[in-house]
Amino acid sequence: MNLEIGSYEAKTKLPELLRGVQAGKRYTITLRGEPIADLVPAEGNKHADVVAAVEAMRQFMRTAPPLKGIDLKALINEGRA
Repeated sequence: MNLEIGSYEAKTKLPELLRGVQAGKRYTITLRGEPIADLVPAEGNKHADVVAAVEAMRQFMRTAPPLKGIDLKALINEGRA
């Protein structure tokens, strides 16, 4: 998810944007409406990978059809044995 933000606003809200990047958000910085830079998590940032994985799982759970004929409680108890 890329959010567009103007260069002046990016300058004035940099600490807030960095916290957003730390949480896995991505920003495209624009100058007079023209995209000029992307503010994205550093490649060594494992936290961003975790956030992206969790978001992918949530998206899957929202869109996947429900499973019928599966006793979820039995599966949970089987895993505890």
